[in-house]
Amino acid sequence: MKNIVFLFALFLLFSCSDSKSKAEQINDLYESDLVVLQKEVVQLQHLVQIDATQKQLQIQFLKAHQSYKSVESISEYYFPTVSKAINGPALDEFEVDEGITVPPAGLQVIEEYFFPVYDKGTKKDLLKEIGILNANLYRLEMISKNNELTDSSVFDALRLEVFRIITLGITGFDSPIAQNSLPEAITSLETIEKQLTVYEENQDNSMALKILKEGKEYLNKNLKFDEFDRAYFIKKYLSPLSKAIYKMQSDLKIPFFKESRGLKVTAQTLFDKNAFDAEAFSGFPDYKTTKEKIELGKMLFSDPILSGDNSRSCASCHHADKGFTDGLEKAVSLDGTMMVKRNTPTLSNIAFQRSFFYDSRVNYLEDQAIAVITNENEMHGSLEKSAWNLKKSRKYAANFKKAFPNKEITAFTIKNALASYIRSLSNYDARFDGYMRGEEKLNLDEIAGFNLFAGKAKCATCHFIPLTNGTVPPNFDRSESEVLGVPGKNKRIDEDLGKFDLTKAEVNRYSFKTPTIRNIALTAPYMHNGVFKTLEEVVDFYDGGGGEGLGFNLPNQTLPTDKLNLTPLEKKQLIAFMKTLTDKKQY
Repeated sequence: MKNIVFLFALFLLFSCSDSKSKAEQINDLYESDLVVLQKEVVQLQHLVQIDATQKQLQIQFLKAHQSYKSVESISEYYFPTVSKAINGPALDEFEVDEGITVPPAGLQVIEEYFFPVYDKGTKKDLLKEIGILNANLYRLEMISKNNELTDSSVFDALRLEVFRIITLGITGFDSPIAQNSLPEAITSLETIEKQLTVYEENQDNSMALKILKEGKEYLNKNLKFDEFDRAYFIKKYLSPLSKAIYKMQSDLKIPFFKESRGLKVTAQTLFDKNAFDAEAFSGFPDYKTTKEKIELGKMLFSDPILSGDNSRSCASCHHADKGFTDGLEKAVSLDGTMMVKRNTPTLSNIAFQRSFFYDSRVNYLEDQAIAVITNENEMHGSLEKSAWNLKKSRKYAANFKKAFPNKEITAFTIKNALASYIRSLSNYDARFDGYMRGEEKLNLDEIAGFNLFAGKAKCATCHFIPLTNGTVPPNFDRSESEVLGVPGKNKRIDEDLGKFDLTKAEVNRYSFKTPTIRNIALTAPYMHNGVFKTLEEVVDFYDGGGGEGLGFNLPNQTLPTDKLNLTPLEKKQLIAFMKTLTDKKQY
Protein backbone atom coordinates (compact mmCIF):
# COMPACT_ATOMS: atom_id res chain seq x y z
CA MET A 1 0.00 0.00 0.00
CA LYS A 2 2.84 2.36 0.90
CA ASN A 3 4.46 1.77 -2.48
CA ILE A 4 1.20 2.58 -4.25
CA VAL A 5 0.83 5.86 -2.36
CA PHE A 6 4.48 6.65 -3.06
CA LEU A 7 4.11 6.03 -6.82
CA PHE A 8 0.84 7.96 -6.96
CA ALA A 9 2.47 10.95 -5.26
CA LEU A 10 5.31 10.87 -7.75
CA PHE A 11 2.84 10.55 -10.66
CA LEU A 12 0.96 13.64 -9.49
CA LEU A 13 4.22 15.46 -8.99
CA PHE A 14 5.64 14.76 -12.41
CA SER A 15 2.31 15.29 -14.19
CA CYS A 16 2.36 18.95 -13.20
CA SER A 17 6.08 19.55 -12.89
CA ASP A 18 6.79 21.03 -16.32
CA SER A 19 6.33 24.57 -15.09
CA LYS A 20 7.90 24.07 -11.66
CA SER A 21 11.53 24.02 -10.63
CA LYS A 22 12.98 20.99 -8.87
CA ALA A 23 13.03 22.84 -5.57
CA GLU A 24 9.37 23.81 -5.99
CA GLN A 25 8.51 20.17 -6.61
CA ILE A 26 10.29 19.23 -3.39
CA ASN A 27 8.27 21.88 -1.59
CA ASP A 28 5.07 20.36 -2.97
CA LEU A 29 6.08 16.95 -1.59
CA TYR A 30 6.86 18.53 1.77
CA GLU A 31 3.50 20.34 1.95
CA SER A 32 1.68 17.15 1.00
CA ASP A 33 3.47 15.21 3.73
CA LEU A 34 2.68 17.96 6.24
CA VAL A 35 -1.02 17.59 5.47
CA VAL A 36 -0.77 13.84 6.14
CA LEU A 37 1.01 14.50 9.46
CA GLN A 38 -1.71 16.93 10.54
CA LYS A 39 -4.42 14.40 9.70
CA GLU A 40 -2.68 11.65 11.67
CA VAL A 41 -2.48 13.89 14.74
CA VAL A 42 -6.17 14.87 14.40
CA GLN A 43 -7.03 11.17 14.20
CA LEU A 44 -4.98 10.53 17.34
CA GLN A 45 -6.87 13.30 19.09
CA HIS A 46 -10.18 11.76 18.02
CA LEU A 47 -9.23 8.32 19.33
CA VAL A 48 -8.31 9.79 22.70
CA GLN A 49 -11.61 11.65 22.85
CA ILE A 50 -13.68 8.51 22.19
CA ASP A 51 -11.64 6.42 24.66
CA ALA A 52 -10.21 4.01 22.12
CA THR A 53 -8.25 1.02 23.37
CA GLN A 54 -4.65 1.32 24.48
CA LYS A 55 -3.51 -0.68 21.47
CA GLN A 56 -5.42 1.56 19.04
CA LEU A 57 -3.95 4.66 20.64
CA GLN A 58 -0.40 3.33 20.59
CA ILE A 59 -0.67 2.30 16.95
CA GLN A 60 -2.06 5.69 15.95
CA PHE A 61 0.61 7.54 17.91
CA LEU A 62 3.32 5.57 16.13
CA LYS A 63 1.72 6.44 12.79
CA ALA A 64 1.67 10.12 13.70
CA HIS A 65 5.25 10.17 14.95
CA GLN A 66 6.41 8.25 11.90
CA SER A 67 4.62 10.78 9.68
CA TYR A 68 6.76 13.51 11.17
CA LYS A 69 9.79 11.81 9.62
CA SER A 70 8.38 12.69 6.20
CA VAL A 71 8.65 16.41 6.87
CA GLU A 72 11.65 16.32 9.19
CA SER A 73 14.44 17.09 6.72
CA ILE A 74 12.80 20.34 5.54
CA SER A 75 11.17 21.28 8.82
CA GLU A 76 14.32 20.89 10.92
CA TYR A 77 16.42 22.66 8.30
CA TYR A 78 14.28 25.77 7.83
CA PHE A 79 12.24 25.95 11.02
CA PRO A 80 14.31 24.50 13.88
CA THR A 81 12.48 26.36 16.66
CA VAL A 82 8.98 25.19 15.77
CA SER A 83 10.36 21.73 14.91
CA LYS A 84 11.73 21.46 18.43
CA ALA A 85 8.26 22.27 19.76
CA ILE A 86 6.90 19.44 17.60
CA ASN A 87 9.52 16.75 18.22
CA GLY A 88 11.98 17.99 20.83
CA PRO A 89 13.10 16.10 23.96
CA ALA A 90 10.54 15.75 26.75
CA LEU A 91 12.63 17.80 29.16
CA ASP A 92 12.24 21.22 30.75
CA GLU A 93 14.74 23.75 29.44
CA PHE A 94 16.04 26.90 31.07
CA GLU A 95 16.26 29.92 28.76
CA VAL A 96 19.24 31.87 30.04
CA ASP A 97 18.49 35.10 28.17
CA GLU A 98 14.90 35.27 29.42
CA GLY A 99 15.52 33.70 32.83
CA ILE A 100 12.60 31.29 32.53
CA THR A 101 12.13 27.54 32.45
CA VAL A 102 10.25 26.37 29.37
CA PRO A 103 8.25 23.12 29.64
CA PRO A 104 8.59 20.64 26.78
CA ALA A 105 5.90 20.00 24.20
CA GLY A 106 5.30 17.78 21.21
CA LEU A 107 5.44 14.18 20.16
CA GLN A 108 8.02 13.00 22.70
CA VAL A 109 5.96 14.43 25.55
CA ILE A 110 2.85 12.73 24.19
CA GLU A 111 4.73 9.45 23.78
CA GLU A 112 5.10 9.25 27.57
CA TYR A 113 1.31 9.23 27.95
CA PHE A 114 0.87 6.16 25.76
CA PHE A 115 3.95 4.08 26.59
CA PRO A 116 4.54 1.72 28.21
CA VAL A 117 0.86 1.86 29.27
CA TYR A 118 -1.92 4.40 28.87
CA ASP A 119 -3.68 5.77 31.94
CA LYS A 120 -7.14 7.14 31.10
CA GLY A 121 -6.86 9.38 34.13
CA THR A 122 -4.40 11.51 32.16
CA LYS A 123 -6.87 12.09 29.30
CA LYS A 124 -7.45 15.78 30.05
CA ASP A 125 -3.72 16.58 30.18
CA LEU A 126 -3.07 14.45 27.13
CA LEU A 127 -5.68 16.27 25.06
CA LYS A 128 -4.12 19.55 26.13
CA GLU A 129 -0.73 18.38 24.86
CA ILE A 130 -2.24 17.21 21.56
CA GLY A 131 -3.91 20.61 21.24
CA ILE A 132 -0.52 22.30 21.66
CA LEU A 133 0.92 19.97 19.04
CA ASN A 134 -1.89 20.81 16.62
CA ALA A 135 -1.23 24.52 17.17
CA ASN A 136 2.47 24.07 16.43
CA LEU A 137 1.70 22.05 13.31
CA TYR A 138 -0.58 24.85 12.14
CA ARG A 139 2.22 27.31 12.89
CA LEU A 140 4.58 25.16 10.82
CA GLU A 141 2.07 25.13 7.98
CA MET A 142 1.73 28.91 8.03
CA ILE A 143 5.45 29.72 8.07
CA SER A 144 6.07 27.11 5.39
CA LYS A 145 3.80 28.91 2.95
CA ASN A 146 6.26 31.76 2.46
CA ASN A 147 9.33 29.57 2.38
CA GLU A 148 11.31 29.27 -0.85
CA LEU A 149 13.51 26.24 -1.22
CA THR A 150 16.67 26.21 -3.32
CA ASP A 151 18.46 23.27 -4.88
CA SER A 152 21.49 23.91 -2.67
CA SER A 153 19.41 23.93 0.50
CA VAL A 154 17.53 20.76 -0.51
CA PHE A 155 20.76 18.78 -0.91
CA ASP A 156 22.21 20.31 2.24
CA ALA A 157 19.10 19.28 4.16
CA LEU A 158 19.19 15.77 2.69
CA ARG A 159 22.74 15.09 3.85
CA LEU A 160 21.92 16.53 7.27
CA GLU A 161 18.94 14.17 7.41
CA VAL A 162 21.23 11.20 6.81
CA PHE A 163 23.44 12.46 9.64
CA ARG A 164 20.32 12.89 11.79
CA ILE A 165 19.33 9.27 11.17
CA ILE A 166 22.79 8.14 12.33
CA THR A 167 22.96 10.30 15.43
CA LEU A 168 19.39 10.80 16.64
CA GLY A 169 17.33 8.28 14.67
CA ILE A 170 18.64 4.75 15.01
CA THR A 171 20.02 5.54 18.49
CA GLY A 172 16.49 5.98 19.85
CA PHE A 173 16.97 9.62 20.83
CA ASP A 174 13.53 10.78 19.72
CA SER A 175 11.65 7.55 20.42
CA PRO A 176 13.04 6.80 23.88
CA ILE A 177 10.14 4.78 25.29
CA ALA A 178 8.27 3.31 22.31
CA GLN A 179 11.60 2.48 20.60
CA ASN A 180 10.06 2.83 17.17
CA SER A 181 13.26 4.31 15.77
CA LEU A 182 13.95 1.72 13.11
CA PRO A 183 10.53 1.88 11.38
CA GLU A 184 10.85 5.68 11.57
CA ALA A 185 14.25 5.44 9.85
CA ILE A 186 12.50 3.64 6.98
CA THR A 187 10.15 6.62 6.57
CA SER A 188 13.13 8.98 6.65
CA LEU A 189 14.83 7.02 3.88
CA GLU A 190 11.61 6.92 1.86
CA THR A 191 11.40 10.70 2.06
CA ILE A 192 15.01 11.08 0.93
CA GLU A 193 14.21 8.70 -1.94
CA LYS A 194 11.17 10.74 -3.03
CA GLN A 195 13.18 13.93 -3.05
CA LEU A 196 16.21 12.52 -4.84
CA THR A 197 13.95 11.00 -7.47
CA VAL A 198 12.94 14.54 -8.46
CA TYR A 199 16.57 15.32 -9.31
CA GLU A 200 17.79 11.98 -10.61
CA GLU A 201 17.19 11.71 -14.34
CA ASN A 202 18.98 8.38 -14.81
CA GLN A 203 17.24 6.54 -12.01
CA ASP A 204 18.21 3.03 -13.09
CA ASN A 205 21.91 3.83 -12.63
CA SER A 206 21.56 6.02 -9.56
CA MET A 207 23.93 4.94 -6.80
CA ALA A 208 21.98 6.91 -4.19
CA LEU A 209 18.65 5.32 -5.10
CA LYS A 210 20.26 1.86 -5.15
CA ILE A 211 21.65 2.39 -1.64
CA LEU A 212 18.28 3.66 -0.43
CA LYS A 213 16.49 0.62 -1.79
CA GLU A 214 18.94 -1.79 -0.17
CA GLY A 215 19.01 0.16 3.08
CA LYS A 216 15.23 0.03 3.41
CA GLU A 217 15.28 -3.70 2.71
CA TYR A 218 17.87 -4.22 5.44
CA LEU A 219 15.84 -2.20 7.93
CA ASN A 220 12.65 -4.09 7.13
CA LYS A 221 14.41 -7.37 7.89
CA ASN A 222 16.07 -6.12 11.09
CA LEU A 223 13.58 -4.21 13.21
CA LYS A 224 14.55 -5.39 16.71
CA PHE A 225 15.98 -2.31 18.43
CA ASP A 226 18.33 -4.04 20.87
CA GLU A 227 19.70 -6.43 18.26
CA PHE A 228 20.16 -4.00 15.38
CA ASP A 229 23.68 -3.85 13.91
CA ARG A 230 24.17 -0.10 13.74
CA ALA A 231 27.86 -0.36 12.89
CA TYR A 232 27.08 -2.40 9.79
CA PHE A 233 24.12 -0.24 8.79
CA ILE A 234 26.08 3.00 9.04
CA LYS A 235 29.12 1.65 7.18
CA LYS A 236 27.19 -0.26 4.54
CA TYR A 237 24.34 2.14 3.83
CA LEU A 238 24.23 5.51 5.59
CA SER A 239 27.79 6.73 5.05
CA PRO A 240 27.75 5.61 1.40
CA LEU A 241 24.36 7.34 1.04
CA SER A 242 25.62 10.71 2.29
CA LYS A 243 28.60 10.34 -0.09
CA ALA A 244 26.28 9.54 -2.99
CA ILE A 245 24.09 12.57 -2.23
CA TYR A 246 27.21 14.73 -2.15
CA LYS A 247 28.33 13.32 -5.50
CA MET A 248 24.89 13.85 -7.06
CA GLN A 249 24.95 17.49 -6.02
CA SER A 250 28.44 17.87 -7.51
CA ASP A 251 27.45 16.11 -10.74
CA LEU A 252 24.41 18.36 -11.10
CA LYS A 253 26.65 21.39 -10.50
CA ILE A 254 24.45 22.56 -7.67
CA PRO A 255 26.57 24.96 -5.57
CA PHE A 256 27.63 24.09 -2.03
CA PHE A 257 27.27 26.75 0.63
CA LYS A 258 30.40 28.65 1.64
CA GLU A 259 29.43 29.29 5.26
CA SER A 260 31.51 28.16 8.20
CA ARG A 261 29.89 25.45 10.34
CA GLY A 262 30.97 23.09 13.09
CA LEU A 263 30.25 20.17 10.79
CA LYS A 264 31.72 21.31 7.51
CA VAL A 265 29.39 21.88 4.57
CA THR A 266 31.79 19.75 2.53
CA ALA A 267 31.73 16.76 4.91
CA GLN A 268 30.71 13.77 2.84
CA THR A 269 30.28 11.58 5.92
CA LEU A 270 30.22 12.16 9.66
CA PHE A 271 33.44 10.20 9.90
CA ASP A 272 35.58 12.05 7.36
CA LYS A 273 39.07 12.76 8.67
CA ASN A 274 38.41 16.52 8.68
CA ALA A 275 34.62 16.58 8.93
CA PHE A 276 34.60 19.11 11.77
CA ASP A 277 35.93 22.66 11.72
CA ALA A 278 37.44 23.86 14.99
CA GLU A 279 37.46 27.42 13.65
CA ALA A 280 33.68 27.39 13.37
CA PHE A 281 33.50 26.60 17.09
CA SER A 282 35.92 29.39 18.04
CA GLY A 283 33.55 32.19 17.11
CA PHE A 284 35.68 35.16 16.10
CA PRO A 285 38.08 35.89 13.21
CA ASP A 286 40.81 37.05 15.62
CA TYR A 287 40.74 33.61 17.24
CA LYS A 288 41.81 31.82 14.04
CA THR A 289 44.30 29.04 14.75
CA THR A 290 47.69 29.03 13.03
CA LYS A 291 50.76 26.83 13.28
CA GLU A 292 52.67 29.68 14.94
CA LYS A 293 49.94 30.19 17.55
CA ILE A 294 49.89 26.47 18.32
CA GLU A 295 53.65 26.35 18.86
CA LEU A 296 53.52 29.42 21.09
CA GLY A 297 50.54 28.04 23.01
CA LYS A 298 52.39 24.77 23.63
CA MET A 299 55.28 26.72 25.16
CA LEU A 300 52.97 28.74 27.39
CA PHE A 301 51.02 25.64 28.40
CA SER A 302 54.08 24.17 30.11
CA ASP A 303 55.48 27.40 31.55
CA PRO A 304 54.72 28.32 35.20
CA ILE A 305 55.19 31.98 34.29
CA LEU A 306 51.40 32.20 33.96
CA SER A 307 50.77 31.36 37.62
CA GLY A 308 50.85 33.89 40.42
CA ASP A 309 53.89 32.42 42.18
CA ASN A 310 55.61 30.83 39.14
CA SER A 311 55.08 27.34 40.59
CA ARG A 312 52.33 25.85 38.43
CA SER A 313 51.67 25.60 34.70
CA CYS A 314 48.67 24.32 32.78
CA ALA A 315 50.60 21.08 32.24
CA SER A 316 50.86 20.60 36.00
CA CYS A 317 47.24 19.41 36.04
CA HIS A 318 46.79 18.34 32.41
CA HIS A 319 49.19 15.50 31.62
CA ALA A 320 49.46 14.41 28.00
CA ASP A 321 49.86 10.73 28.94
CA LYS A 322 46.58 10.84 30.87
CA GLY A 323 44.51 12.41 28.09
CA PHE A 324 45.34 15.82 29.56
CA THR A 325 43.91 15.01 32.98
CA ASP A 326 45.89 14.38 36.18
CA GLY A 327 44.66 10.99 37.42
CA LEU A 328 43.34 12.52 40.66
CA GLU A 329 39.83 12.83 42.05
CA LYS A 330 40.48 16.55 42.35
CA ALA A 331 43.68 18.55 42.02
CA VAL A 332 45.35 20.07 45.07
CA SER A 333 44.94 23.83 45.35
CA LEU A 334 47.85 26.13 44.56
CA ASP A 335 48.69 26.70 48.23
CA GLY A 336 48.44 22.98 49.04
CA THR A 337 45.80 23.41 51.76
CA MET A 338 42.75 21.98 50.00
CA MET A 339 41.42 20.36 46.86
CA VAL A 340 39.86 22.33 44.02
CA LYS A 341 36.12 22.04 43.54
CA ARG A 342 35.98 19.54 40.67
CA ASN A 343 37.84 16.80 38.85
CA THR A 344 40.36 17.96 36.22
CA PRO A 345 38.62 17.55 32.82
CA THR A 346 40.35 16.29 29.70
CA LEU A 347 41.54 18.83 27.16
CA SER A 348 41.87 16.34 24.31
CA ASN A 349 39.11 16.57 21.72
CA ILE A 350 37.28 19.41 23.48
CA ALA A 351 37.55 21.89 20.60
CA PHE A 352 34.22 20.72 19.20
CA GLN A 353 32.06 21.95 22.07
CA ARG A 354 29.91 25.03 22.57
CA SER A 355 30.50 25.42 26.30
CA PHE A 356 33.25 24.62 28.78
CA PHE A 357 33.74 23.61 32.41
CA TYR A 358 31.42 21.16 34.12
CA ASP A 359 28.87 23.94 34.71
CA SER A 360 29.08 25.30 31.12
CA ARG A 361 29.97 28.74 32.41
CA VAL A 362 32.01 29.89 29.40
CA ASN A 363 31.48 29.48 25.67
CA TYR A 364 34.99 29.79 24.24
CA LEU A 365 38.32 28.16 24.96
CA GLU A 366 39.91 31.58 25.34
CA ASP A 367 37.60 32.31 28.26
CA GLN A 368 38.34 28.95 29.79
CA ALA A 369 42.05 29.80 29.82
CA ILE A 370 41.38 33.09 31.62
CA ALA A 371 39.13 31.44 34.20
CA VAL A 372 41.76 28.84 35.15
CA ILE A 373 44.74 31.19 35.21
CA THR A 374 42.96 33.78 37.37
CA ASN A 375 41.30 31.25 39.71
CA GLU A 376 42.68 31.77 43.21
CA ASN A 377 42.85 28.04 43.98
CA GLU A 378 44.19 26.88 40.63
CA MET A 379 46.86 29.26 39.29
CA HIS A 380 46.07 32.63 40.91
CA GLY A 381 47.70 34.47 38.06
CA SER A 382 47.12 37.63 36.05
CA LEU A 383 47.30 37.74 32.27
CA GLU A 384 48.31 41.39 32.40
CA LYS A 385 51.19 40.61 34.78
CA SER A 386 52.16 37.58 32.67
CA ALA A 387 52.21 39.76 29.54
CA TRP A 388 54.57 42.19 31.28
CA ASN A 389 56.90 39.32 32.28
CA LEU A 390 56.79 37.68 28.85
CA LYS A 391 57.88 40.91 27.17
CA LYS A 392 61.19 40.61 29.03
CA SER A 393 61.99 37.31 27.29
CA ARG A 394 63.70 37.54 23.89
CA LYS A 395 62.54 34.04 23.05
CA TYR A 396 58.90 34.78 23.83
CA ALA A 397 59.07 38.18 22.15
CA ALA A 398 60.24 36.50 18.94
CA ASN A 399 57.60 33.78 19.11
CA PHE A 400 54.78 36.21 19.83
CA LYS A 401 55.94 38.29 16.85
CA LYS A 402 55.66 35.20 14.61
CA ALA A 403 52.23 34.26 15.96
CA PHE A 404 50.81 37.79 16.12
CA PRO A 405 52.73 39.98 13.63
CA ASN A 406 50.50 42.99 14.16
CA LYS A 407 49.84 42.70 17.90
CA GLU A 408 51.66 43.29 21.15
CA ILE A 409 51.99 40.70 23.91
CA THR A 410 48.68 41.15 25.71
CA ALA A 411 46.11 39.20 27.69
CA PHE A 412 44.33 38.48 24.40
CA THR A 413 47.35 37.08 22.58
CA ILE A 414 48.24 34.89 25.58
CA LYS A 415 44.77 33.37 25.89
CA ASN A 416 44.39 32.98 22.12
CA ALA A 417 47.72 31.15 21.84
CA LEU A 418 46.75 28.78 24.66
CA ALA A 419 43.34 28.13 23.13
CA SER A 420 44.91 27.52 19.72
CA TYR A 421 47.14 24.84 21.22
CA ILE A 422 44.18 23.20 22.95
CA ARG A 423 42.21 23.23 19.68
CA SER A 424 45.09 21.34 18.08
CA LEU A 425 44.54 18.46 20.53
CA SER A 426 41.50 17.26 18.59
CA ASN A 427 42.48 14.47 16.23
CA TYR A 428 39.74 11.89 15.90
CA ASP A 429 42.32 9.33 14.81
CA ALA A 430 41.26 6.57 17.21
CA ARG A 431 40.77 2.97 16.08
CA PHE A 432 37.02 3.58 16.03
CA ASP A 433 37.43 6.42 13.54
CA GLY A 434 39.60 4.25 11.30
CA TYR A 435 37.01 1.49 11.48
CA MET A 436 34.17 3.79 10.43
CA ARG A 437 36.30 5.01 7.52
CA GLY A 438 37.05 1.44 6.44
CA GLU A 439 40.74 1.75 7.31
CA GLU A 440 40.90 -0.50 10.39
CA LYS A 441 39.21 -3.50 11.95
CA LEU A 442 37.53 -3.92 15.30
CA ASN A 443 36.98 -7.28 16.94
CA LEU A 444 33.50 -8.71 17.52
CA ASP A 445 33.30 -7.54 21.13
CA GLU A 446 34.28 -3.99 20.18
CA ILE A 447 31.67 -3.90 17.41
CA ALA A 448 29.05 -5.32 19.79
CA GLY A 449 30.08 -2.62 22.25
CA PHE A 450 29.44 0.13 19.71
CA ASN A 451 26.03 -1.33 18.94
CA LEU A 452 25.24 -1.30 22.66
CA PHE A 453 26.57 2.25 22.99
CA ALA A 454 24.30 3.43 20.17
CA GLY A 455 21.39 1.17 21.11
CA LYS A 456 20.38 -0.73 24.22
CA ALA A 457 22.78 1.08 26.60
CA LYS A 458 21.52 4.50 25.36
CA CYS A 459 24.96 6.12 25.71
CA ALA A 460 24.74 7.81 22.29
CA THR A 461 21.55 9.66 23.23
CA CYS A 462 23.75 11.97 25.36
CA HIS A 463 27.29 11.29 24.08
CA PHE A 464 26.39 11.89 20.47
CA ILE A 465 28.15 10.12 17.59
CA PRO A 466 30.85 10.72 16.40
CA LEU A 467 32.16 13.35 18.84
CA THR A 468 30.87 11.34 21.84
CA ASN A 469 30.21 14.56 23.74
CA GLY A 470 27.03 16.54 24.39
CA THR A 471 27.24 18.76 21.31
CA VAL A 472 23.92 18.13 19.60
CA PRO A 473 23.89 16.83 16.01
CA PRO A 474 23.47 17.29 13.16
CA ASN A 475 24.02 21.07 13.47
CA PHE A 476 26.38 20.78 16.44
CA ASP A 477 25.39 24.26 17.57
CA ARG A 478 24.85 23.72 21.30
CA SER A 479 26.29 21.55 24.07
CA GLU A 480 23.97 19.90 26.57
CA SER A 481 24.08 19.30 30.29
CA GLU A 482 22.47 16.39 32.12
CA VAL A 483 21.26 15.58 35.62
CA LEU A 484 22.62 12.12 36.42
CA GLY A 485 22.48 11.93 40.20
CA VAL A 486 26.18 11.32 40.76
CA PRO A 487 26.89 10.16 44.33
CA GLY A 488 29.48 11.53 46.70
CA LYS A 489 31.68 9.42 48.95
CA ASN A 490 28.96 9.27 51.60
CA LYS A 491 26.65 7.34 49.23
CA ARG A 492 24.35 10.35 49.06
CA ILE A 493 23.98 12.64 46.08
CA ASP A 494 27.07 14.79 45.68
CA GLU A 495 26.55 18.20 47.25
CA ASP A 496 27.92 20.08 44.20
CA LEU A 497 24.89 21.77 42.60
CA GLY A 498 26.55 22.17 39.21
CA LYS A 499 24.90 24.54 36.76
CA PHE A 500 22.32 25.55 39.38
CA ASP A 501 24.94 27.75 41.06
CA LEU A 502 24.95 29.91 37.93
CA THR A 503 21.31 29.91 36.83
CA LYS A 504 19.43 29.30 40.11
CA ALA A 505 16.96 27.33 37.99
CA GLU A 506 15.64 24.14 39.61
CA VAL A 507 15.88 22.34 36.30
CA ASN A 508 19.68 22.83 36.51
CA ARG A 509 20.12 21.53 40.06
CA TYR A 510 22.90 18.89 39.92
CA SER A 511 23.25 19.49 36.16
CA PHE A 512 26.67 19.03 34.56
CA LYS A 513 27.90 19.33 31.00
CA THR A 514 28.11 16.09 29.02
CA PRO A 515 31.85 15.67 28.37
CA THR A 516 33.63 13.88 25.58
CA ILE A 517 34.47 10.27 26.29
CA ARG A 518 37.31 10.31 23.79
CA ASN A 519 40.44 8.88 25.50
CA ILE A 520 38.26 7.72 28.38
CA ALA A 521 40.58 4.78 29.02
CA LEU A 522 43.23 7.34 30.03
CA THR A 523 41.18 9.79 32.07
CA ALA A 524 40.17 7.98 35.29
CA PRO A 525 38.79 8.75 37.82
CA TYR A 526 35.43 9.75 36.38
CA MET A 527 32.58 12.23 36.91
CA HIS A 528 32.83 15.84 38.08
CA ASN A 529 33.92 14.68 41.53
CA GLY A 530 36.12 11.74 40.52
CA VAL A 531 33.93 9.36 42.51
CA PHE A 532 34.25 6.40 40.13
CA LYS A 533 37.71 4.87 39.80
CA THR A 534 37.00 2.47 36.93
CA LEU A 535 34.90 2.25 33.79
CA GLU A 536 33.21 -0.77 35.32
CA GLU A 537 31.89 1.43 38.14
CA VAL A 538 30.68 4.01 35.64
CA VAL A 539 28.81 1.41 33.58
CA ASP A 540 27.22 -0.07 36.72
CA PHE A 541 26.00 3.41 37.71
CA TYR A 542 24.27 3.97 34.37
CA ASP A 543 22.99 0.39 34.23
CA GLY A 544 21.23 0.90 37.55
CA GLY A 545 19.41 4.07 36.47
CA GLY A 546 21.74 6.72 37.85
CA GLY A 547 20.86 8.60 41.03
CA GLU A 548 17.26 7.36 41.04
CA GLY A 549 18.60 3.83 40.94
CA LEU A 550 20.69 4.60 44.02
CA GLY A 551 17.58 5.75 45.83
CA PHE A 552 18.01 9.52 45.50
CA ASN A 553 14.89 11.67 45.26
CA LEU A 554 15.74 13.47 42.02
CA PRO A 555 12.63 14.62 40.12
CA ASN A 556 14.69 16.55 37.56
CA GLN A 557 16.98 13.65 36.62
CA THR A 558 17.41 13.68 32.84
CA LEU A 559 19.12 10.30 32.65
CA PRO A 560 16.50 7.58 32.05
CA THR A 561 15.71 6.03 35.41
CA ASP A 562 14.87 2.55 34.12
CA LYS A 563 17.54 -0.09 34.57
CA LEU A 564 19.35 -0.99 31.35
CA ASN A 565 19.60 -4.67 32.31
CA LEU A 566 23.00 -5.10 30.71
CA THR A 567 24.51 -8.56 31.07
CA PRO A 568 28.07 -9.00 32.39
CA LEU A 569 29.20 -9.74 28.82
CA GLU A 570 27.46 -6.63 27.46
CA LYS A 571 29.18 -4.47 30.08
CA LYS A 572 32.57 -5.84 29.03
CA GLN A 573 31.73 -5.26 25.36
CA LEU A 574 30.65 -1.68 26.06
CA ILE A 575 33.95 -0.97 27.81
CA ALA A 576 35.86 -2.70 25.00
CA PHE A 577 34.27 -0.26 22.55
CA MET A 578 35.05 2.78 24.70
CA LYS A 579 38.70 1.78 24.69
CA THR A 580 38.71 2.06 20.88
CA LEU A 581 38.18 5.83 21.37
CA THR A 582 41.78 6.37 22.48
CA ASP A 583 43.68 8.64 20.10
CA LYS A 584 46.70 7.06 18.43
CA LYS A 585 48.63 10.31 18.64
CA GLN A 586 49.40 11.21 22.22
CA TYR A 587 51.16 14.49 22.82
